[in-house]
Amino acid sequence: MTFEDQLKVMVYFHLKDFQSGCHLLQDLQEDDFAKEFIAPNGGIGKSTFFDSLNERGLEQFLHVFQNLFKQASNQIPKEFSDLGDLVAIDGSLIDSVLSMAWADYRKGSKKAKVHFGFNINCSIPQKVFLTDGNGAERPFVQKIVEPGQTGIMDRGYQSHELFDQWQKNDVHFVCRIKGNTQKTCIKELSFEAGGKIFYDAIVRLGQPGINETKKDLRLVGYKIGSKKYWVATDRLDLTADQIALIYKLRWNVESFFAWWKRHMRVYHLISRSKHGLMVQILSGLIAYLLLAIYCDNEFGEKVNIKRVRELQIKIANEIRQLDQEPPDLDPAEEISTATLLQANL
Repeated sequence: MTFEDQLKVMVYFHLKDFQSGCHLLQDLQEDDFAKEFIAPNGGIGKSTFFDSLNERGLEQFLHVFQNLFKQASNQIPKEFSDLGDLVAIDGSLIDSVLSMAWADYRKGSKKAKVHFGFNINCSIPQKVFLTDGNGAERPFVQKIVEPGQTGIMDRGYQSHELFDQWQKNDVHFVCRIKGNTQKTCIKELSFEAGGKIFYDAIVRLGQPGINETKKDLRLVGYKIGSKKYWVATDRLDLTADQIALIYKLRWNVESFFAWWKRHMRVYHLISRSKHGLMVQILSGLIAYLLLAIYCDNEFGEKVNIKRVRELQIKIANEIRQLDQEPPDLDPAEEISTATLLQANL
């Protein structure tokens, strides 16, 4: 079983509705399309599959993911370019089982956590890290956001010390903070009265002499309905309304999580090792990036379930058509959509 075999098998797992690893293996052994185009020559045994999942391929999967991200980000038209290079950051818990000793969370419960960077401009995943369920989220900001990019974060990432450090390292940020955070106004900034913005100023956050930021930053306050939002940022080149819009765009990573988990079964565990789970997550991201490239190439659209279903139906139709062709035709030349992997890897 080569790495290419492993890659095709894992992407295939995410593109179809399998209930378990054993369900996937049965399909590879009994489904005509899977046997011919997905499974390794000579088939694949249970021990070979699970040994490969838990012990091999992690560096290669990461390499493929990184290169597909570069391809997709260079190809897909960028939205919100006037706001800069935006990356939403968030963590997501994965329900685990008690035998996963490495996935610490709390007594009687095991969970793993993925730390994501989601490229808002292209609507694609950019970086991913895996820890146990108690893994701190803040240290991953500088691993996810590259210099010059703007990280978009919720209140859980608020850290006055890190706000100073990010500014020092040219890591831009738009981070919601707690409403009761103490602030010292250095300079009020002008904004249009009567809109949703009610505060815009250069401030220092925290209690002086205790946890106050050493560097000045900008604080924008705005109101949606009866709810107030306080957003800290180092971006002085944008209007307060644009800062509010950037924070609103953070919701895109939540939408991605929901779609990805629902339609690609990435959190349906088929491995209990940290290595195997990371392979499963990376292969799910690779499948998503392949779909993003496909949807952009064919329709000029973002990934959506309608196009995924159309692709699955088209592959099935082509397979039925292939079964009716004279035997001297080369199947590899006849199936176009079924070679989605080979067209983009």
